[in-house]
Amino acid sequence: MMLIETIIVVVEQTLLLLILLKVLLSYFMDPFHPFRQSIDRLLEPLLKPIRQIIPSFGRFDFSPVILMILVEILTRVLLNII
Repeated sequence: MMLIETIIVVVEQTLLLLILLKVLLSYFMDPFHPFRQSIDRLLEPLLKPIRQIIPSFGRFDFSPVILMILVEILTRVLLNII
């Protein structure tokens, strides 16, 4: 059981780190930079459904924050099931 819990936590932390990195890089890095495009390709399938439900407010996109909350909730649910 501990192995499964560890895997879940590592996946959670990796996703949260990628989301945070995406937000930070959006302020400082060109959108066409290969590193940023790689992160965008990984996260866009997770962010797109959220953006369809909750539109951005002007220049503010809250979908990464919502995704982080959903990842946290899903992790807690999975860890409680195990």
